[in-house]
Amino acid sequence: MAEKQITVTSPLMPSLEEFNVYLEDIWKRKWITNNGYYHKELEKALCDYLGVPFISLFTNGTLPLITALQALRITGEVITTPFSFVATTHSLWWNGIKPVFVDIDPVTCNLDPEKIEAAITPRTTAIMPVHVYGNPCDTQKIQEIADKYGLKVIYDAAHAFGVKVNGESILNAGDMSTLSFHATKVYNTIEGGALIMHDEQTKKRIDYLKNFGFAGETTVVAPGINSKMDEMRAAYGLLNLRQVDKAIEWRKHVAELYREALKDVDGITFLEDIAGVKHNYSYFPIFVDAEKYGMTRDELYFKMKEHNVLGRRYFYPLISTFSTYRGLESANPENLPEAHKMADTVICLPMYHSLSDEDIIRVLSSIKNK
Repeated sequence: MAEKQITVTSPLMPSLEEFNVYLEDIWKRKWITNNGYYHKELEKALCDYLGVPFISLFTNGTLPLITALQALRITGEVITTPFSFVATTHSLWWNGIKPVFVDIDPVTCNLDPEKIEAAITPRTTAIMPVHVYGNPCDTQKIQEIADKYGLKVIYDAAHAFGVKVNGESILNAGDMSTLSFHATKVYNTIEGGALIMHDEQTKKRIDYLKNFGFAGETTVVAPGINSKMDEMRAAYGLLNLRQVDKAIEWRKHVAELYREALKDVDGITFLEDIAGVKHNYSYFPIFVDAEKYGMTRDELYFKMKEHNVLGRRYFYPLISTFSTYRGLESANPENLPEAHKMADTVICLPMYHSLSDEDIIRVLSSIKNK
């Protein structure tokens, strides 16, 4: 009999019993969207939990990126990373903005600040870095560059829920930060997302933009879209917030077991925790050196599949290789050697709150038993 499949991720879910209580209340209220009770409660709870001043909830994690660019009136060119999920760059494309790719730092997999200035042109208006795998970017260096050239900074923090640097939320960096609450994330609302901003006036503008631009019953102040989170998902999110710390603790345990078991495996490397950072352990990527390990990344990936262990080649292929973007001058592989190397060698191992120690042993056996 085949062993059970170990998936690469599994959603954190509240108890059905608790969720039903909230659903019954929503049914009584008969207010299921448009800034209802649970929507307001979740915004307040997330501000407290994340240590941010203002937050606006969205129906997914892509629309906050699109809306942030609109709110800050970004045009022209934006410097970003090719090593991310396509939503990062698609948000630029949907706003008529040209992405300019810059290579990554192999230690963190984040946008390399040392390479940003060379990519700035008179048309550059912003930088859109990504906290890849939840590892914080060098926000200080990026802000220094932005200030020097008068650029805005929007962080794609889809992976960085709850991440702190020296006790301060990473979400407070830059002009705005966005979160994804997709089912695959550390914290989820099934589908969902959020935009973090620094002042009440900006919060008001964002809330207008995500509701067709309405500033009142008969007043439309901007060409907004419809990207509001509904009451059911907000209620689901409130319940998940109660258990996310426990989930992160177990993810940390998984990461520690992986690191201990793989540290002496020739040809397998991984990212270490960063001093002063409160990590959320959203992913556990390994990188396969085919020459030292004895098989390529893809060979290992498919071998794991044969053992019913699912990894994910995340992020592969690079965004810069997709048809929409590969014609850009900045997409030339010669400009992005580190990003290509990471994309061609990465596998994210199974990582979630309900992995058992037995599951972890099976994952490790599929890698160590060559």
